[in-house]
Amino acid sequence: MNTRYTLSLAHINDTHSNFEASAVQFSLAHQGCQYKINAKSGGYARLSFQINQARQAAKAKSNAFLFLHAGDSFQGTLYFREFQGSANAHLLNLLAPDAMVLGNHEIDAGNGPVQAFLNRIEFPLLAGNMDLSQEDLTKPGRLNGHPMLYDYDAELKLAKVIVKPFHDTQLAIVGITLDQMALIARPDPDTHFIDAIATTERTVKHLKAQGIHHIIVLSHLGLDQDRELANLVPDISLIVGGHSHTLQGDFNVLGLSQLAYGERQGGTAIVHAGKYAETLGLAEIEFDQSGKLTSLSGNNFFMLDDELEITTLADEAVPNHIQHQLETLLRNHPGILGNEQDDNLDSVIQTQYRPALDALESQVLGHVPRDFIHTRLPSRHHPHGSEIAPWVSRSMYKMAKKQIPELDFALHNAGGVRQSLTRGQLTMADVLGRILPFELPLVAYQLKGAHLFDILESCINGATNNDATGTGAGSFPYPYGIRYFYDGTQAQGQRITKIELHKQGQWRAICPDSLYIGVSTAYTASGKEGYHGLLNALWFKNLPKTTLPEAFVDFIGEKGHLLTENFPPNVHYIRHAVKG
Repeated sequence: MNTRYTLSLAHINDTHSNFEASAVQFSLAHQGCQYKINAKSGGYARLSFQINQARQAAKAKSNAFLFLHAGDSFQGTLYFREFQGSANAHLLNLLAPDAMVLGNHEIDAGNGPVQAFLNRIEFPLLAGNMDLSQEDLTKPGRLNGHPMLYDYDAELKLAKVIVKPFHDTQLAIVGITLDQMALIARPDPDTHFIDAIATTERTVKHLKAQGIHHIIVLSHLGLDQDRELANLVPDISLIVGGHSHTLQGDFNVLGLSQLAYGERQGGTAIVHAGKYAETLGLAEIEFDQSGKLTSLSGNNFFMLDDELEITTLADEAVPNHIQHQLETLLRNHPGILGNEQDDNLDSVIQTQYRPALDALESQVLGHVPRDFIHTRLPSRHHPHGSEIAPWVSRSMYKMAKKQIPELDFALHNAGGVRQSLTRGQLTMADVLGRILPFELPLVAYQLKGAHLFDILESCINGATNNDATGTGAGSFPYPYGIRYFYDGTQAQGQRITKIELHKQGQWRAICPDSLYIGVSTAYTASGKEGYHGLLNALWFKNLPKTTLPEAFVDFIGEKGHLLTENFPPNVHYIRHAVKG
């Protein structure tokens, strides 16, 4: 008998505590004009409805079914700020994933919050290259031996894996996360992360030797490293990934990305599902007896509100008949679903968690005059990158300048800003829960100009994978008070062609031997994500009772302006040629 090894898959990643629908924006061309559509998509109640539909459909077809979360449930919104990981655990239990991989934001505050999360969840958390063999067994927040954690087996040098029945055979799920975790998060000092690719390679080889050929890697490495993993470990059947916030699928006509869903690297397919619970990945997959993927069909799906806001690019009103035509075009796109939801799960959110957020929602800071797009990296549409991060850096600069009059510049990383800012009312909840959800203190420091050249090139090389393996695009730098010019086509060490300091109304070249005073968040100042050159600073000074979101709120309140000025871009970026 020739068994068909069929699998129905639902997957999410980088949900970042977005329990309710998130703001999304599309652009559509129609009759020679370009239009903008603002909507809300996703959230856990809509995810739950669609996942349950997919689960029932798989059962009707006698398909195996898996629902997987590729990491980074923590951080991101006021829900995490108010409830830490307890709400995440509760609501994820209601979604009932078959497994989740540990993301870097799960361990932002050390091992303790991970233990609290493990104590609450009813599904396995995978971290197959997380080595706890040296963990202090007497400390209160230890993870070693927790029954819900599938970590690294230091004796066998293998990832602990989930093995499930799969038709007439077995299927293994291997969870792998970033091996540079100490550079991007804050694991306890006794916790180490082993090389992701080498660990996966040994584990897959071991599984194959055990006669298990259908192998899924649940990864929190990012798309570029998933591609590398697929090419170096060809016996992987499927990679379900996260970390890079990659939206796969052809959404080009909607003004978004155009990436193949389930892209192939050799015989291995890779799927990613965007970010913030905005989209759900759904796939129908078939393997042969040897574990090789023979077919994959599917897509990522937005789950949109009934209400849409449609304007011209200049925020002008659109006639009703054009609005109806645009809405029809949008809703007929193959990646668009409706707002059907699990009412029981929505009730849990609204009654148990939402009331704590309402007070912050009522604190109005002002009105934003237009949309400000946050994109981590410069692109063709946004050649200077994020439109929000420069304002955040400016607010840090203004706040720190009050305490350190000699301050020269501020420097912030793209990953510290989480969402775009849409036109309309701006509340305290928008700032604390969506745009700047990390309560990071500010730290001033003094360093030589030469180190500033090294820092900027290092973190850009890492963010763009230009002769460097970074931890993701979140390291890309956005300054205020200085401007830089990066040419990715130049030789390594020569890519920052110029840095200029703005003093007394003029731009002046940074001198490598001169000293400059800067301000960053404590996270960046600790050398995370390519900013290790900051550790060469001559001194550091913690700015008391000053955090990143507080600086932004103070900046807006003091000036009474809500990003109405225009100031010249401080990021000048030339992309390197992509190899291969």
